[in-house]
This record gives sequence, structure tokens and C-alpha cells, in this order.
Amino acid sequence: MLYAIVATDVENSLEKRLSVRPAHLERLNALKDEGRLILAGPHPAVDSNDPGAAGFTGSLIVAEFDSLSAAKAWAEADPFVAAGVYAHVVVKPFKHVLP
Repeated sequence: MLYAIVATDVENSLEKRLSVRPAHLERLNALKDEGRLILAGPHPAVDSNDPGAAGFTGSLIVAEFDSLSAAKAWAEADPFVAAGVYAHVVVKPFKHVLP
């Protein structure tokens, strides 16, 4: 089943994000290589694809997991969580309808 992982950053998270981004992307690429990643990306803090110093306010990941508990465990092990990038993470089932 698909699950949405919706994370909200702490204030001024950009430096923390950049410090652990390679490890974060490594985990996402592993999901991609397994064919389980539907989409992933950050929420820019300003209306721009490249927010620069404004940074990001959170992230969205939609991926396939065996269960809600497996999705939550995966999300809790994210390097962004360990580094204190995220203030809050919500994991919930997701039904892909369109396209």
C-alpha cells in the first residue's frame, strides 16, 4: 500500500538539511531502486523552485510500504529526523487516484 510521509521543518532548517542531505537522498534512492518511490521532494519556503537562503518548510514522500507501522519506522529512521530538521512528521495511508 502507498503511504504519505508529510514532514514539517523546524525554523531555519536549511543548514541542518544540507548537512545530512546526502544520507537522506541515499535512502530515497534505495526506495526508488526497489520501485517503491512514487514521489518525493521538499516544500520551498518561498514561491520558487530555488528558494535560496529562504530554505524549505518541510517535505512530502509518497512510497509503498508493507504496512503503516513499516512506513512509520522508515520515516522515524530518516537522517533528517536524527539531525533535528523535522519538527513534526505525519505518516498516513495514501490512495493514488490520478493521474
